[in-house]
Amino acid sequence: MDPTLAFPLLVGLIGVALFFDFLNGLHDAANSIATIVSTRVLRPQYAVFWAAFFNFIAFMFFGLHVAETIGRGIVSA
Repeated sequence: MDPTLAFPLLVGLIGVALFFDFLNGLHDAANSIATIVSTRVLRPQYAVFWAAFFNFIAFMFFGLHVAETIGRGIVSA
């Protein structure tokens, strides 16, 4: 493959993957918020804050196991 085409293609594929991951995360957050709001456990404003807070700090409690597996276990250097 032509090197002048390979790098932009690689960057584009990584961009598409990150965009998909972002959208997938939005869907997961929306599902969890909808469940909490529909059962009237929390008001919508509190549910959004709750989801955002725990999505942001989750790595502190659960670590970076998925990222480490991809970095070490699947892709060989």
